[in-house]
Amino acid sequence: MKILGINASPRSSNSQTLKLVKAVLNGARSKGAKTELVDICKLNIEFCTACGICHKKGKCVKKDDFQFLYEKVLTTDGLVMGSPNYCRSVTAQMKTIIDRMADAIHCQLLIGKYTVNVATSGGTGQYKQVTEYLNKIMLNFGSFVTGSTGVSIRQGPKAFENAEKRAFQLGENLTEDISVKKNYPNQRRIMKENRTYFQSLVKMHKDDWSHEFEYWNRIDGR
Repeated sequence: MKILGINASPRSSNSQTLKLVKAVLNGARSKGAKTELVDICKLNIEFCTACGICHKKGKCVKKDDFQFLYEKVLTTDGLVMGSPNYCRSVTAQMKTIIDRMADAIHCQLLIGKYTVNVATSGGTGQYKQVTEYLNKIMLNFGSFVTGSTGVSIRQGPKAFENAEKRAFQLGENLTEDISVKKNYPNQRRIMKENRTYFQSLVKMHKDDWSHEFEYWNRIDGR
């Protein structure tokens, strides 16, 4: 079992978000999972330019570090996504990789995976805007969401200590979910709706999105 942690805070080793991501990974390792941490702010990942080549050919034309990260995302069993609150959303680095995964959302390529999302903020409760956003995004990609947590740094060291404990527990839960292939009925319903929607969307653009159209034909033919 492999679990990949993605830290999107630019503060490197000083990042409180990074500490929460590590806490989730520590919890996962305590249950036997193999884990890996990627700090995306150290990677060279360019903005999406909406050229549409990934829809047509299944691979981005940009020669940067995205493909390195994307392959890890597609081959892992679980994901831990972490970002601080920047202007009521994720950091630019996190948003960039989400935008570059357009092919994954159209083809629902994260189906069968599980995710935990963590966030930090300066303002009280603002981290929830980030975790709620990430929960919706990862579900739209096709991944079950085991859970999320975060903390407002202004609440002090004790609040952060409690958040780390919650994050560790979520890591344990994530490993258990993957092991038993846990079903979340409400999330499953949304996944079914997404599948229908994106299949229809791809079919509408079948001449331009040939790779994705062929993908869905192949999946449906199994």
